[in-house]
Amino acid sequence: MGPTASGKSALAASLARRFPVEIVSVDSAQVYRGMDVGTAKPTAAERASVPHHLIDILDPTGAYSAARFRADALAAVCAIAARGKVPLLVGGTMLYFKALREGLSDLPEADPALRAELEEQARERGWPALHAELARVDPETAARLKPGDAQRIQRALEIWRTTGVSMSKLLGGQRSAPPLRPVPIALVPGDRAALHRRIGARFERMLADGLVEELELLRARYALHAGLPSMRCVGYRQAWAHLEGAYDRAGLRDRGIFATRQLAKRQLTWLRSTPDTIELDCLADDLAARAAGIVADALAGSAR
Repeated sequence: MGPTASGKSALAASLARRFPVEIVSVDSAQVYRGMDVGTAKPTAAERASVPHHLIDILDPTGAYSAARFRADALAAVCAIAARGKVPLLVGGTMLYFKALREGLSDLPEADPALRAELEEQARERGWPALHAELARVDPETAARLKPGDAQRIQRALEIWRTTGVSMSKLLGGQRSAPPLRPVPIALVPGDRAALHRRIGARFERMLADGLVEELELLRARYALHAGLPSMRCVGYRQAWAHLEGAYDRAGLRDRGIFATRQLAKRQLTWLRSTPDTIELDCLADDLAARAAGIVADALAGSAR
């Protein structure tokens, strides 16, 4: 686990050269086909060298959830173990890690028709108005959401309208028991400024590698709109606004880097609240060696 630009993929590749692993992506953006540059997706060569799972499983017009991730990840983990290999879960979507370790409350499945209805109401009234509606029926959930947090407001209202029960009440219910005994390694930067420099360099590299051009191709191929979960991903959201004329290339660069830094801040907040993690400095020269030692000890322990 780790924030964006902390070197998770590089470390995973290093571990894959030393241990019989298969990689399970824990990334809510890498599930989408065609979104390669802006998600820092493993290259074809990297994916050929070691099996990767839960990458390119959905068109960018679709929606993916923590519940679906949990089901898909558990299926992948069981299949990997059955082949005598070690599942190595790698990514920065902390909600997915939490769902996998702690289970999920009994929330209803997504309702595409109701979601479309909510999106239409948002276009007419605005998300702040729907946030106000949520505050009336589920004040606890509304209190932790910003009025412009479209995706989460939509989900909370969808649950209320489907079940007549608030999301906060359902989340407080019984959770399914966690079926895993993970060894959680958290990549945390010893120098936050150095991570910020990495983030800036990586976003500039994404622009040079064709992030904007990739989005243009996706918009030509699929019936996309700015409200889709895929297009709300950091980088794509800013590139979309750039293509709509909101700001120039320099503005895209600045806003993309700022948004990515904010994402990293949120990810680190999640990591600090995650219990029983083994923290490693993602900037340390001996990162690969220390991580390999942890994995070797864990495998030796499981063999005893």
